[in-house]
Amino acid sequence: MTSGREALLTHLQTGCTTTCRAWVVVRKDGVTYGFTDHDESFGFQGITFKANTCMTARALQQSTGLSVDNTETVGALSDAAVEEADVMAGRFDGAEVRAWLVNWSDPAQRIEQFRGNFGEITRSGGAFKAELRGLTDRLNQPRGKVFQHDCAALLGDAACRFDVAAAGFSGVGQVAGLDADGRFLLTGLWGFADGWFDRGQFEIRSGAAQGLRGLIKVDRIDASMRRVELWTQMTPGPVAGDAVYLTAGCDKRAATCRTKFANFLNFRGFPHIPGEDWLASYPVRSKANDGGSLGR
Repeated sequence: MTSGREALLTHLQTGCTTTCRAWVVVRKDGVTYGFTDHDESFGFQGITFKANTCMTARALQQSTGLSVDNTETVGALSDAAVEEADVMAGRFDGAEVRAWLVNWSDPAQRIEQFRGNFGEITRSGGAFKAELRGLTDRLNQPRGKVFQHDCAALLGDAACRFDVAAAGFSGVGQVAGLDADGRFLLTGLWGFADGWFDRGQFEIRSGAAQGLRGLIKVDRIDASMRRVELWTQMTPGPVAGDAVYLTAGCDKRAATCRTKFANFLNFRGFPHIPGEDWLASYPVRSKANDGGSLGR
């Protein structure tokens, strides 16, 4: 790769260049898109960079130190490039992006100029605009432990260690339709208590929306069906006959961790930490002022 960089630098010094930009977008589900602003397609590293996909990128802002490299890309929503349904469904959220300056007459001559991820994505008038954030943006993520009553872990993650696929905590159902309020009517999820999946995860396992996930707001049993409402609308959503996979929900309280999941040893909250009322307490005549605990 070093020789390719040196060859491109030599090519740029000639004053008569044949360069273009190429970038690749890799979604979290592994789907890969290659784009170029050249008028012909070409490829390297097993990736085909397609021309005429109406994709452009603004100049990259780079700096020394720990400042975040950033730019944005603009493109058309079309079957040939990025489809609106995929953007709405969140399939491009956090996608990895790499960009090169390439000698299109000899793609082996190239320099990688940017590597990062999609940030905020907006769409309007048949087009989309995606913010690109460099690798140093990850240094802006909070680290460390938060002292709070509720658990700081996510159900089933490395800190929680609970197996959400265990019997009795997940199940596969089928979409029967939607009610008048837009809630999903599900069949096949027998043996689970009312509200068992509140705050749980909703994953589509078949159909055009396969792979999409949402968080459950309300889970209620009505006759022989479950009525499930999500926090945010899915686009596209499942249709009648699609299979869905639901996992139990956790409200992050110590009592729930102990009784519902029997996982209190891995509870990542501080249920006995004093609240704000205790911190603001002061002596009063109606209570004993003997220097003892104010939290009793």
